[in-house]
Amino acid sequence: MVDIDKHLQEGLDKINLGGDPKELYDPIEYIFTLGGKRIRPRLCLLTYSLFSDKIDSSIVNPALAIEIFHTFTLIHDDIMDKADMRRGKETIHKKWCDNIAILSGDVMSIQAYSYISDAPAEHLREALALFNRTAAQVCEGQQYDMNFEDIPIIPMEDYIKMIGLKTAVLIACSAKMGAILAGAPEHKAQLLYDYGYLLGIAFQIADDYLDNFGDPRIFGKNIGGDITNNKKSWLFVECYNTATGEYKERWEKIVAMPSEQAEQKIKEAQIIYTELGIKEKAEKEIDKYYKMAIGKIEDLNLPEEQFEQLVQFAKKMTFRDK
Repeated sequence: MVDIDKHLQEGLDKINLGGDPKELYDPIEYIFTLGGKRIRPRLCLLTYSLFSDKIDSSIVNPALAIEIFHTFTLIHDDIMDKADMRRGKETIHKKWCDNIAILSGDVMSIQAYSYISDAPAEHLREALALFNRTAAQVCEGQQYDMNFEDIPIIPMEDYIKMIGLKTAVLIACSAKMGAILAGAPEHKAQLLYDYGYLLGIAFQIADDYLDNFGDPRIFGKNIGGDITNNKKSWLFVECYNTATGEYKERWEKIVAMPSEQAEQKIKEAQIIYTELGIKEKAEKEIDKYYKMAIGKIEDLNLPEEQFEQLVQFAKKMTFRDK
């Protein structure tokens, strides 16, 4: 069995994102050393290991490229969301300034392409095509997310489409990238893409859930930020589309509360989410997408040990507290 954590850690230890001027590169080193789940490069190496056990820098570096790109998007997302904390620490735009955060993010996106270019020559074109398509889709998802800020009510299918682009496609890319680098058959690579995509949906709904009901000491971010900013989370959208009568009036009053009343706004939103069953619905929705993801890998006809690796990975992504 391939020791994925060992190869990933060795790659992370060798990674070099620093340089001069320090004002440009220090923020990059800062955010990258904050850690994180590293689910994307880990998933990439996991799916690669299903088909090959020969792992070197030509495999690890493209996996790291996905993580570098993901981290770059977090920098810019935090600016747009006006977020103060990331993984329990100050966000880059808060610690430095918006201009530095924007420029550091730009450099990070370029660094991601430097790492993806280390892919084996025979798979580079396909790997780049997937990476390019995914990068554009992530930006499309972020734009939809911003568009939704000015729309009071959006259909749930539009929300799912948005998180599919903003979050799920990069996880799906990670799963398929490993298969591509290993030279796996296209139908198996696509099943792994679908597995990653459905996991990504479950992951984002779980993130929305934790933003409303998580423990900030574990979650690493302030709880209730989505509520305070009227951000279209899964719970927000579901509540707006299902609340009627007295609940609709209460919900509209909560939405109208200014951010200065954040504590009260969060508390009242949590109450209505619970009373309307939105909290429970979110839990069931997370489980639904998890089971759909597992259904995709059942069609791979993998040995039991490999199948169980993918199942355990999915559980850690989906049923979490941070």
